[in-house]
Amino acid sequence: MDDLKFGTRDKRGNWKPSGALQVAPLFDFPPRLGAILRWLPGYFLPWNLLFAASAVLYWHVIIPAPETMQTLSWGWILRLLAVNGVAVFLFYGALELWLYRRKSQANRFKYNARFPAEHRSPAFHFQRQNVDNIIRTFTSGVPIWTAYEVLVLHLYAIGAVPWMTFAENPVYLGVLALVLPIYHETHFYLIHRLIHWPPLYRWVHSVHHNSVNPSPWSSLSMHPVEHLLYFATALMHIVIPSNPILAIYQLHFAGFGAVVGHIGFDRIELGKERAFATHAYTHYLHHKYFEVNYGDALVPFDKWFGTWHDGTAEGEARMQARYERRKAKANAAAQKA
Repeated sequence: MDDLKFGTRDKRGNWKPSGALQVAPLFDFPPRLGAILRWLPGYFLPWNLLFAASAVLYWHVIIPAPETMQTLSWGWILRLLAVNGVAVFLFYGALELWLYRRKSQANRFKYNARFPAEHRSPAFHFQRQNVDNIIRTFTSGVPIWTAYEVLVLHLYAIGAVPWMTFAENPVYLGVLALVLPIYHETHFYLIHRLIHWPPLYRWVHSVHHNSVNPSPWSSLSMHPVEHLLYFATALMHIVIPSNPILAIYQLHFAGFGAVVGHIGFDRIELGKERAFATHAYTHYLHHKYFEVNYGDALVPFDKWFGTWHDGTAEGEARMQARYERRKAKANAAAQKA
């Protein structure tokens, strides 16, 4: 495909999409029903439906019977850990292989023209970004994800939290399933702002931001403290009445879904004239500029709190103006001190 029909490339070869990023119309006032209906298919396809399907598959094929999960035994716990690890390896690895190893679409639709394999830095284990990202994913990310999964499923199995069935509560659980991505983004935005507090940023979140040019393996490359905060999204299911399939969906949305903002390509080509949008540009801009787009575009937190960058020159100007105001305040405070 000719990516220049959909965006522009600068002198360094970096590509950006045409037009401004848009937030979801869900929170527009007055409501715009037509805009919501046009947006709605993209809410489900491809990612949300994929993660929901994976949760159902897990429940029927991978997760043991509730009687087994009543006891915290290494057998089922290690099996779940292994399955999560293999699933991440296959899902992240497939995207990495197609886009970054085989370079099947070269740098078409790639935001940063360079590939992470070209980056060497003492900030990474063995000075290699991908090696560092993979180590952190499998030594911290997947184990902590699995630990939350085990905890929630065990609490359901022993009857410590309300277990609602789809047969008896289809409307309630259906609505809950629809709003889980909104809850996830709210949780993500709040913890993301927290770990950008300078002391926590230096200690915790800087690990993730070492990958300025992210790729799929950057998705779960985090400090263990950030993993603990990030996957805590699943704890809502021990607070409100829910269902274990929805708890698994919540974790899959966080674990597998982390890759969405780190693909590094705006579109994945499916043929000479076909491609699907990744919706990765919003979070790519956060990795590029650090202090914008703390959330994604589902809930307009960044618009509400003045940190939205829509990818345009006007967005760039607003970001620079915020930076200058903060710099002026810091200088004024230093002079008073």
